[in-house]
Amino acid sequence: MEKYLTKDRNIILIIDDSKLTRLVLKNIFKASYRIEEAKNGIQGLEKLRDNCDSVCAVLLDVVMPEMDGMEMLHALMELDVIGQIPFFLITADDRNEITEDAYHMGVMDVIHKPIVPYMVRRRVDSIVELFESRRRLSDIVEIQREELLQKTQNLYKMSIGMLEALSTAIEFRSDETGSHIQRIRSITLYLLQHTDLGKGLTNEEIELIGIASICHDVGKISIPDSILNKPGKLTDEEYKIMKTHTTRGAQLLSQIPQMQQHKAYRYAYDIALHHHERWDGKGYPEGLKGNQLSLWAQIVSIADVYDALVSKRCYKEGYSFDKALEMIINGECGVFNPALLDAFIQVEKKIRVLYDVVF
Repeated sequence: MEKYLTKDRNIILIIDDSKLTRLVLKNIFKASYRIEEAKNGIQGLEKLRDNCDSVCAVLLDVVMPEMDGMEMLHALMELDVIGQIPFFLITADDRNEITEDAYHMGVMDVIHKPIVPYMVRRRVDSIVELFESRRRLSDIVEIQREELLQKTQNLYKMSIGMLEALSTAIEFRSDETGSHIQRIRSITLYLLQHTDLGKGLTNEEIELIGIASICHDVGKISIPDSILNKPGKLTDEEYKIMKTHTTRGAQLLSQIPQMQQHKAYRYAYDIALHHHERWDGKGYPEGLKGNQLSLWAQIVSIADVYDALVSKRCYKEGYSFDKALEMIINGECGVFNPALLDAFIQVEKKIRVLYDVVF
């Protein structure tokens, strides 16, 4: 029987007011188990509390002074112990209601007196083996769950890393510093986490939107360098080509099977396609207007405009933060949702910290 027991859980607790019964039961099990004894339910509860993690079975008499077996079972139900340890009721009372009540409270088996040693040993051993097997299986499942969770987290980090690498590579093509996408993500998260814009969204949804914002300009990979890095103003034809980075970005994301399976995909697709739309309907590529625009696409849009204004580009020097904010408020860079604009103004000075500015 020893092969079924864990190192730490190998005690049988015998609770019976009869010294003779305790001796009989002890002799049945002492070769394979450690034995603890109690003369009544009160002592039994104390022994169980002291040895709860080591007890593999409890043999409990019904009729005892101070606290009988049924009273002890009621107390144990409140402590949520029954079910974790197998209980066996020892009784000379063969009334059905005793047996029925015992099973109802979670007792694994009812053993009637007089005790037949080989039968009691077989019945107790079988149940203890069952419980130990269940514990081992539960431990294995928990280990596998932790391993699967770790693998999932690693894949999650890898997928984010791949998106960041792709987006950063595109930034370097467009003569940017490589930190643009991180600032867009940080601004997006800050607006969702520190203003009313994030109300109604879960923490997971906000995190997914932050991840999705990384992909806002992936479509620029299809834009020729001559247009992407042109130091002067684009011609109408060149601007027309530049604007296709929105539709091409959404198309690119839709053609990556792993991306489609990612929870951030629906946000990423929408942001890539619509982050140049405007509240007044004068944006591109679809001319969406007002509440036709998703919240996340609008947030990434204002973050993108702000970062573009304050950052140095091949075609311009960066504006001061105050000037950039003034241009956004005055509508020089398009029209934004009034609620979004108010929220942005509230936290704009905090956002400046992302640019290593000390106030």
